[in-house]
Amino acid sequence: MRALFLGTPEFAVPTLRAMLDAGVEVRAVITQPDRPAGRGQKETASSVKRMALERGLEVFQPLKIKDTQAVEYVHLAAPDVIVVVGYGQIIPQVIFDFPRLGTINVHASLLPKYRGAAPVQWAIANGETRTGVTTMRIEAGLDTGDILLQRECAIGPEETAPQLAARLAETGAALLVETLRGLERGTITPRKQEARRIYDVSWAMAAPALRARGRGGARRPEDAGCRRTAPPRRLRRRLAGDSRAAAGR
Repeated sequence: MRALFLGTPEFAVPTLRAMLDAGVEVRAVITQPDRPAGRGQKETASSVKRMALERGLEVFQPLKIKDTQAVEYVHLAAPDVIVVVGYGQIIPQVIFDFPRLGTINVHASLLPKYRGAAPVQWAIANGETRTGVTTMRIEAGLDTGDILLQRECAIGPEETAPQLAARLAETGAALLVETLRGLERGTITPRKQEARRIYDVSWAMAAPALRARGRGGARRPEDAGCRRTAPPRRLRRRLAGDSRAAAGR
């Protein structure tokens, strides 16, 4: 199976590693351009780029994935499947419709719940006790494509967002490999998501709304009906990954 991998953050690294370990032919990795980071604002490669170079993979970093050069690059690679994990740009239809097995996304929630940005943080902020990962086909809507496979897991009562994200990244990696094998064998039946929107969060509102929840405020209409299971200070620390959250301080 020939694949292209589109991803950028640390959350995407386990999926790329799992694909390689499973024998998937990753023809290239597409990731965001290097960005200034740290106190010295030094140009820094993404987590995915660093891992790709360690494994000897070709890396392509277009400024915009919808540009003609990027589209031509994808088509010339002739992948059977494209895998997207936290790439950071909207994939145009001229790309996601191209592979014969489709373009597959790993999303850190049990869709249709928590579509959009920061699903891990929203699950914790809303006092969820269970969450999971979903593999889905990418389409024009935001996380609205057909569901392929899902895996559920518990959220620890004091688990922080970074801890949960790291766990879900590993779970999602295994689920993605299972999804690719199922698609190749024709044993997966895609299923439509519910039409109604459940905690559909835009990139623009995610950060300020989460900060408001941490302060004890509400920024979304549905927040008014949510059960908060931790005091605001404790919730802030769980969202930020402060280890003192376990002690309830």
